[in-house]
Amino acid sequence: MTAGHPVTVHSARIVVPMTAPPIADGAVAVQDGRILHVGDRSWVVDQLAGSGVPFTERPWRGALLPGLVNAHSHLQYTGMASVGQRQYSGFEDWARAFNEDYAEPHDWHAEAAAGATSSTLAGVTSIADVVTDIEASTVLAEAGLGGIAYWEVMDWENAAWQSHGRDQVLAELERIPTDPGAGLSPHAPYSLDVAPLLELPDIVRQRGLRLHLHLGEAAFEGERVALGPVPGLEGVDGVGHGNDWHLANVPSFRAMRALGFGASATAFVDRLGVLGPDCHIAHGVYMTAADRALLRARGTAVALCPRSNAVIGLDPPPVADYLREGSPIAIGTDSLSSSPSLDLMADVTALHRIARSQGYGHRDLHERLLAAATLGGAHAMGLAVGPDRIGHLAVGARADLAVFDVDARTVPDALAELVEDGAGRAVATVVRGVVRAVDGALTGPPAPPDRSLEES
Repeated sequence: MTAGHPVTVHSARIVVPMTAPPIADGAVAVQDGRILHVGDRSWVVDQLAGSGVPFTERPWRGALLPGLVNAHSHLQYTGMASVGQRQYSGFEDWARAFNEDYAEPHDWHAEAAAGATSSTLAGVTSIADVVTDIEASTVLAEAGLGGIAYWEVMDWENAAWQSHGRDQVLAELERIPTDPGAGLSPHAPYSLDVAPLLELPDIVRQRGLRLHLHLGEAAFEGERVALGPVPGLEGVDGVGHGNDWHLANVPSFRAMRALGFGASATAFVDRLGVLGPDCHIAHGVYMTAADRALLRARGTAVALCPRSNAVIGLDPPPVADYLREGSPIAIGTDSLSSSPSLDLMADVTALHRIARSQGYGHRDLHERLLAAATLGGAHAMGLAVGPDRIGHLAVGARADLAVFDVDARTVPDALAELVEDGAGRAVATVVRGVVRAVDGALTGPPAPPDRSLEES
């Protein structure tokens, strides 16, 4: 620890580190925006006293968790809440309403800033924020939040991409701030032709950035039964390759389907090399067992957004299957254009209800969903390890904390209360060791970024 720098001990009846068992009467000691100690309150206090380190204690009511990680959102659509407060009959029905509102005048920066505030008040400290309009790209840094701003790329056909689209996206990517992190979001396999889907992952990987795309959100992305062999593609080996769409040199996912091929959108982007451990997807609703196995094989996490799916009129995500199969999952709110709020705990509760209705009966459900809302989101963005790691309470990790008001006295009962009825219970949010929100109100400016990591 650094001599002379103040230490704050955040204590609570229950502390949930995520990478260690929950602690009754626990505490987290914080110095210079980093976690110094985690453990029983008495042990943490003794460690500091034994080292002669003065500290200030901040006792909290309820349960203390790592700051929540919203693994999929569009903060700039916070001003489109009127769209998300309705109910739709499917993806195309919702898209019409979205496009009408999007065409109206919006202050994307101000609306994104409002979304960042709402997120902070709900215990969220890091966000995978998909940015469509450049003026919203600086909001994560300005709000002092962690995560990644993903520049969204969509509606490029092959010819336009090759003539000027590639250069345009490269120029736009240069404008995305690297604080706290930058990435690219190829929107979806149905909104981009093959050429951009092939090249965008290379652009990202050459720069050591991250990928994030919508996948398996719309029903038409699911696997279909092939209509039969396509004329001219009977196969060079005489046994037939009627389902080998990649041999047909198809220009896009939609063209592939129009030709009669039944491959899913997941298999389509996998063949193009999009998936990988540096990529995570949003939604993952229309996924077969084979699709989910592809995600696991590639190390690609999925951010589940159940309340958004329900508003749009989609099926619930197969969360029970993801859990049984050991797929890496995270949780996202999506935006207010398709969700009632930016309270991530409401999506945790929705996933609990869905998992139980789908037959998931294991007793680990509460812990696994809380992990998905914290460590899972950090893992999805590649932020669970390294010098600026988030999503868990461990020595040296960034001091991002969230406190929730729960009445239960035992650890199992507290976890159940959090997961099954956690919305609206955020008491405090701490980002980089600075208390940013208490009881529904912002309390001070964000902490400056930790430049010591860049200098070392």
